[in-house]
Amino acid sequence: MPLALTGYEIGLLAVAAVFIVFALIVAVVVSRARPDFPGKRLGVFLAIAIGLFLAQMTAVFLLAEKGEADEPVVGEETQPTETETTATETTETETTETTPTETTEARGDAVAGKAVFTSAGCASCHTMADAGASGTVGPNLDAVKPSYDKVVVQVTNGGGGMPPFKGTLSEQQIQDVAAYVSSAAGS
Repeated sequence: MPLALTGYEIGLLAVAAVFIVFALIVAVVVSRARPDFPGKRLGVFLAIAIGLFLAQMTAVFLLAEKGEADEPVVGEETQPTETETTATETTETETTETTPTETTEARGDAVAGKAVFTSAGCASCHTMADAGASGTVGPNLDAVKPSYDKVVVQVTNGGGGMPPFKGTLSEQQIQDVAAYVSSAAGS
């Protein structure tokens, strides 16, 4: 599976890379060229080292908080906004003729989804009795019992430590695994 990094993770890695490169240059290159280093320039060396350390810590606090705020988490309940509530109330009062054609199976195939669940590595991180999975890294799907829509969003975008599978799985595979998890979790 390819490494999928978000913007904040790239920022953290960039700051860490600068710090590491500085440390390696000082330890390997400068120390060989100037055995008395830092000598009279100890203050400058310490100022640069402390500055890089503070930059790294600032990046960790600022960028990591931003990244956590942007990530959806499976099982996290959200409160509807005023607009969503109004739209729901309006929809509930309107009478329209619907046919029962859109079911979980129409949006995804749960049988195919079980195969995707095991082949994509979901079982290594999540617990789900129906799949014989006992992973402890991610949420216990039997306890969370996520909806189809929540599984689609989580698998597509990742978040909360889970990588996004948008580029790894096809849209149909994501729909299939969502149909499987939403129908089999907790059973």
